[in-house]
Amino acid sequence: MLHLPPLIVDLGLILGAAAVVTLIFKKLKQPLVLGYIIAGFFVGPHFHLFPTITEADNIRTWADIGVIFLLFGLGLEFSFKKLVKVGGTAAITAIIEVGATISAGFLIGKLLGWAFMDCIFLGGLLGIASTTIIIRAFDELGVKGQKFTGVVMGVLVIEDLVAVVLLVLLSTVAVSRQFEGAQMISSILKLGFFLILWFLSGIFFIPTFLKRTRKLMNDETMLIVSLALCFGMVILATQAGFSSALGAFIMGSILAETMEGKKIEHLLMPVKDLFGAIFFVSVGMLIDPQILVLHTWPIIAGTLLLLLGKPLFVTLGAVLSGQPVKTSIQAGMSLSQIGEFSFIIATLGVTLKETSDFLYPIAVAISVITAFTTPYMIRLSGPLHLLVEKMLPVKWKEGLQRYSAGAQTITSVSDWRKVLRSYALNTLTNAVIILSIIFLALRYLQPVFASNVWGALITVAITLLFLSPFLWALTVRRTEKEAHARVWQQKKFRGPLVMLELLRIGLAVFFIGFLCDRLFSQHIALYVSIAMVALLIVFSRKLQSYYIKIEERFLKNLNEQEQAKKNPAGELAPWDAHISEFDITSNSGLAGKSLEALSLREQFGVNVAMIERGNRLISTPGKDEFVFPGDRLSAIGTDEQLQAFRMFADAALGTDNRRQQKQEVVLKYLAVHPGSPYIGQSIRASGLREHAKGIIVGIGRGSERILNPPGTMQILENDIIWIVGNYKRLMLLTGEARR
Repeated sequence: MLHLPPLIVDLGLILGAAAVVTLIFKKLKQPLVLGYIIAGFFVGPHFHLFPTITEADNIRTWADIGVIFLLFGLGLEFSFKKLVKVGGTAAITAIIEVGATISAGFLIGKLLGWAFMDCIFLGGLLGIASTTIIIRAFDELGVKGQKFTGVVMGVLVIEDLVAVVLLVLLSTVAVSRQFEGAQMISSILKLGFFLILWFLSGIFFIPTFLKRTRKLMNDETMLIVSLALCFGMVILATQAGFSSALGAFIMGSILAETMEGKKIEHLLMPVKDLFGAIFFVSVGMLIDPQILVLHTWPIIAGTLLLLLGKPLFVTLGAVLSGQPVKTSIQAGMSLSQIGEFSFIIATLGVTLKETSDFLYPIAVAISVITAFTTPYMIRLSGPLHLLVEKMLPVKWKEGLQRYSAGAQTITSVSDWRKVLRSYALNTLTNAVIILSIIFLALRYLQPVFASNVWGALITVAITLLFLSPFLWALTVRRTEKEAHARVWQQKKFRGPLVMLELLRIGLAVFFIGFLCDRLFSQHIALYVSIAMVALLIVFSRKLQSYYIKIEERFLKNLNEQEQAKKNPAGELAPWDAHISEFDITSNSGLAGKSLEALSLREQFGVNVAMIERGNRLISTPGKDEFVFPGDRLSAIGTDEQLQAFRMFADAALGTDNRRQQKQEVVLKYLAVHPGSPYIGQSIRASGLREHAKGIIVGIGRGSERILNPPGTMQILENDIIWIVGNYKRLMLLTGEARR
């Protein structure tokens, strides 16, 4: 009689239980993650009504693979460019909220008399909200279009990164069993070094590789290649002393920047769902009802922290970042649960054998309770805001409104700060690349060639050849040239600028000396370092040309997805207005007429933000610009205004899926703070349109929103003016540095 291996029997049992329970949860409109956990409890060792799995160790290995796929999928949804775009509001809110929640969770553990590591892990798993549960709740409640959801999604992006960092730091603490300042700083610096290195090298090589092999890729090969890249990074991260989850997350975030990112995410979905289900079922297998009964109070305390404390922390963070009270409260009430990352953090504690048996089931119980309460918390945010508004003194309300308006004011960035920022970014990125090349040379080249003096010379020569463009960028390259020239004209900054230049040269000498010192005596190392710096200056132009090519390739890979798919025009409309594209035919009522003659704003309330004429882009066209057949117009307005305009123009809405990044035109807002010279002037008399080489598409005045205001409208104090115009002109007007 044939016998199946126990692992196959266990998988059949797991998937069968998961299928039945998740169908029930789907019918009840509850998160599937909770269904997987309950299915795991049914087939686990603590529930005997159904058959129980026998190969627990093998299931845990599959669960580890599930963690890798979950983090790889989160990385594909994350992308480092999203992190830059979420802005200061999300960053400030997330840092305050996560820091306060982790501290409160640690304090709860201490009050309960728990061990140090249990307290640390309790704080960590309570600090990260559930993206899956929140998105599901937003969909079911129909609130995805509201303002507070943007704040919540930004906070979730920051939390994803914080969770990855937590995994690294908790691993370090688990090994050392205490917070040693030097060791923690060393771990953070090491993590930062490898994050920068992996991101720079990944963006430089991987999109190019995918582009050149695109013709050979079908769905099958694309999936295999992406998984190979994922597990390759997992191996690299593990060898560097980090967790496999970090490697998977990093590779996912790199692939998210490529043209194939969305396709890979789609192809990965079934595999991620399968192994993710096994992981969450393995979580449920650890639930012991007896432990839950014995630790009722910790479950209640953790749940209350999430339902009361965490919303308060988020609200305070959002208010401090400049958000209105209503938006802050709504965001706080939405982030009152834990989920996927919390289970991964709890799994880390079990894997390292550093946490007690009761912590994992407690985390699961808290997650189940808060997942059910999340929709109700979001619904209660509206009434709670009204209650808070009634309770707040009038002076407090006025003060918060002034603070919120002031936080949105665009302040100028000084030339000195621009120069410092450019020096710091240039130094950091090139230093990381230089150090990585040196370490690789000492690790792999030195054993091959450096058996004698000539071999050492060959090693140094090859290494310096690869280092030369980056050493040039570190010592000679100058960014923000205009700002640098203006700063140099101020005598008080000349000394610091000279010191910065000397610091750059000294850093290059140190790196070269560090390499040579491993192969030669200190005197020879010093002579080679000085000679190399001199050669960098002599061959500056050639090295500049080579470095620019490297930089252009990196930036092209980094921005490839946006250039191909993103239409910034879709982001250039405030409030309920948006931009639509119109293809002008020869029969159109617009063809052959100037914008002044058409009077589109007066007739329909729309503004023309851009005209695409062949390969030419006319940003914020002037009144004397004519419209010709074959043009593509990007017009701003509400649905009703654009529909009326379309009927008049007799032009079909643009159906071309092309998405070009039109960086010439952007939308910026200008806050009119007290003392502004624009107060009391009309839009036409203020000269804003001429200075920005653009058009004013909206004015926010308290709770009032005025779309496409007439030129005679007077500008008042605390107005928020939305302007579509030339990028450089708007940067000069607002003083905002491009990030």
